[in-house]
Amino acid sequence: MSTPAFAGEDAADLPVSAQHRMVWAYGFGDGGTGLAATLLGFYLFVFYTAIAGLPAWMAGLVLMLIKVWDGINDPFVGWLSDHTHSRWGPRLPWIAWSALPLGAAMAAVWWVPPGGPWQKFAIIIAIQMLAQGLYTCVNLPYSALAAELTGSTPLRTRLNAARFTGSILAGLAGLVIGALLVQRGASGYLQMGLLTGVIISVTSLICAWGLAPFARNCQRPTGHPEPLAQQLRRLARNGRFLRVLGLYLLLWCGLQLMQPVSLIYLGVVMHLPENWSTWILLPFQLSALAGLQLWSRVANRRGRVFALRWGAGLWIGACLIAMVLVPLDGAIGPLDSVANALKLTALVATILVLGLGAATAYLIPWALLPDAIDADPDRPAGLYTAWMVVTQKLGIGLAVFMLGNVLSLSGYQAKLAQLQPESALFTIRLCMGLIPAVMVVLGLLVMRRWPEHGLHTRAVEP
Repeated sequence: MSTPAFAGEDAADLPVSAQHRMVWAYGFGDGGTGLAATLLGFYLFVFYTAIAGLPAWMAGLVLMLIKVWDGINDPFVGWLSDHTHSRWGPRLPWIAWSALPLGAAMAAVWWVPPGGPWQKFAIIIAIQMLAQGLYTCVNLPYSALAAELTGSTPLRTRLNAARFTGSILAGLAGLVIGALLVQRGASGYLQMGLLTGVIISVTSLICAWGLAPFARNCQRPTGHPEPLAQQLRRLARNGRFLRVLGLYLLLWCGLQLMQPVSLIYLGVVMHLPENWSTWILLPFQLSALAGLQLWSRVANRRGRVFALRWGAGLWIGACLIAMVLVPLDGAIGPLDSVANALKLTALVATILVLGLGAATAYLIPWALLPDAIDADPDRPAGLYTAWMVVTQKLGIGLAVFMLGNVLSLSGYQAKLAQLQPESALFTIRLCMGLIPAVMVVLGLLVMRRWPEHGLHTRAVEP
């Protein structure tokens, strides 16, 4: 990897071929981690309850504790990457050196430990702390690069669109892998983990290689080490960051609440057979992929908040429809009667609209974050990225912990398949419909009167 001829230039001024390399390489970076995040979001709660044998409340506790751990290690890794000095810049060494260990740790996540519930609980927590710590070492420095590679708002939006396109494509592949393997039980989950680990390591290394010529010359933090209290004061003074943070927290809590309960909703509430439930998630990923391209174009032409409003409207509508969809007749196949076929069509249509709208949760907050970073004279992208991710993870951890406890209190039993009390069915519908819809509405309120300056400026004025 030699020093590029375009050293010192802003990426927006580079030749088109160089910009394409940057965008494609950046898209690879969230491929493996996006695959892992998708599988963890959709399958981990089910894996812990139905395969590892943990009660729902204990599975929720595991997910909350690992998010708390993320809340501890994210600012630490963000600070360290802000103050890392190497010939390849502050971020790339973290991605390259953590890629292989992360792949191994993520494979171990899907192993069922021996012993009773509490022994399994302890082993699972240890594995997850290692895996999530390494995930942070790759994903947080990678996320910070989007604000540092260029000052151009359109190119930053393209980078984030490429990032989440890679993430959703990898997630789509992950759902196919999951649909093929999880029906084999514990061995299938472990095979899924091994394959996931290989993909994570390979895509992270490709990203590091592709971004090397740009990362070594990109914008770097100019500040000095700060104690925690000073960091918090810096964040609190940045009003734009607080609004982006609120939007991100609300949208992702809504989305991540829906992910772990979606398979339960499809099987328990909608009466889809298990082999159908795993495949029926694919339309969501395909629609979210199309939504990324759509909202990226809309954002560059009409503004990011304009795109957010339209996408959020579709998301809210789909959530409310999910609350009232009529279940299929579980005694026959999904296509064995006209009534079942119509109900299945309505379900798939709702999932497609949901994916199209929820794509804004991937794209818009990260497209807005560079504006907040640019409003800080020191521009410590690692610091802002870390605290954005910390708050999001803590919020998600609390949401999933509450989900586990609410399901337990409602009478839900993972081993009973479709034989659930009405209270459990209603709770599952709330978690798929009304609660996420309210979170999205609150996110729109947070973003009222966002100062959307010229779309083609290099940076937003403080």
